[in-house]
Amino acid sequence: MYGRLLLPELQVLLEENDTEGIKEFCDALYPAVTSEILEELDSQDVWRVLSCCEPEKQAEIFQFLALPQQIEIVDVIERGPLSKLIEEMAPDDRVDLLSRMDEERVEELLPLIAQAERSDIRKLLSYPEDSAGAIMTTEYASLPENISVAQALEKLRLQAPDSEIISYIYIVDESRRLQGIVSLRELIFARPTRPLAELTNRDVISVRVDDDQEFVAQQMAKYDFVAIPVVDHQNQLVGIVTHDDAIDIMQEEATEDTYRLAAVEPLEDSYLSTSLRTVVQKRVGWLIFLLVPSFLAAKVLQHYEGLSDRYEWLVLFIPLILASGGNAGSQSATLIIRAMALESNIPQGDLTALLRKEIQLGLMLGGVLASISFIIAWAFTAYLIQATVVGLAVFLVVLMGISAGGMLPMGFRRLGMDPALMSNPFITALVDILGLVIYFQVAIYLVS
Repeated sequence: MYGRLLLPELQVLLEENDTEGIKEFCDALYPAVTSEILEELDSQDVWRVLSCCEPEKQAEIFQFLALPQQIEIVDVIERGPLSKLIEEMAPDDRVDLLSRMDEERVEELLPLIAQAERSDIRKLLSYPEDSAGAIMTTEYASLPENISVAQALEKLRLQAPDSEIISYIYIVDESRRLQGIVSLRELIFARPTRPLAELTNRDVISVRVDDDQEFVAQQMAKYDFVAIPVVDHQNQLVGIVTHDDAIDIMQEEATEDTYRLAAVEPLEDSYLSTSLRTVVQKRVGWLIFLLVPSFLAAKVLQHYEGLSDRYEWLVLFIPLILASGGNAGSQSATLIIRAMALESNIPQGDLTALLRKEIQLGLMLGGVLASISFIIAWAFTAYLIQATVVGLAVFLVVLMGISAGGMLPMGFRRLGMDPALMSNPFITALVDILGLVIYFQVAIYLVS
């Protein structure tokens, strides 16, 4: 919205090469609003705008741009200005950018970056992708516990400008092992002479540096944290993950699960900014794989060809049978996968309860759909035995579909794999094969 309203004004400033006016334009707006306007410009013009600002303001605006656009912009920036921009960026944001850049370009830039930032970058880049270490920031406030509240506030004033968040202050010992946490609110209301140790909360919820980012986000959502500390294997505080990163992670993981449920490999960038070739590569593998169960379904139909030739009415209800089982299985898979996504470490007892619930649902929903299918088949054929075949087959297929939709994602989780890999199209295709077998076997048992 702001981009369309303010873009013409910025374009006029660019045409007039009004450097001072562009700087005032950027200073007057919130960085996120400025970035929204810059999304409408090409990379050259974006850098023309940013180069009119101070490095700190450049970084503030640049960090709100989408990562694909950031990659395009850095290609038009000289090494010197680019190194200054990267220095000013938040540690987690600049690591996201550098991890997507060409390795040779990164190695050229690092010597131009200050030693402290360079060491920090190398450390963060060394952590596994999608781990807590890869998404954390090292800009946090920490204090020793053997000081008074007044001394703590004085030290905090010095740390605050370089800290991403100071709502929580982390208490560490001489070896930087995490000892506890104090909120800024508690510090403000405490007596200045009170020892900081008396305010320290020792029951600290933290995550390990190698924990999966999805688990980190779940912990933050569970405890309503603004930030969560990240520790290494010796309980040394190495960084924090903030709420904005947790929101990004939850959105990323939900998007990834949505893609996989639809049998599409997750896209790194937005759909519109992803090349046609990449989209084809992400989709074609699954589509080819799903041809296999379709051929198997054809083989099942061929196997029972004699039966369907003898009882032509059986063919009429194949779509009903397949739709009932496939839809029920997809529903169960979606519900189970979502439950697992919201709570990554579901105890074995809860998994058993989930499966028991799915079977109960299969019996209830199968009964409802079987009754409706029985009435429809009776209206179509006017024969009780034919309606019974259809009704019983629908009941068994729905029960099988719901059981498969619940059990297969659970099985993937037990194997240490992403349950979302058990996509709805795959479950539908699998249920189609088994559904045809069940349908024709019921027909053989009742009418042949």
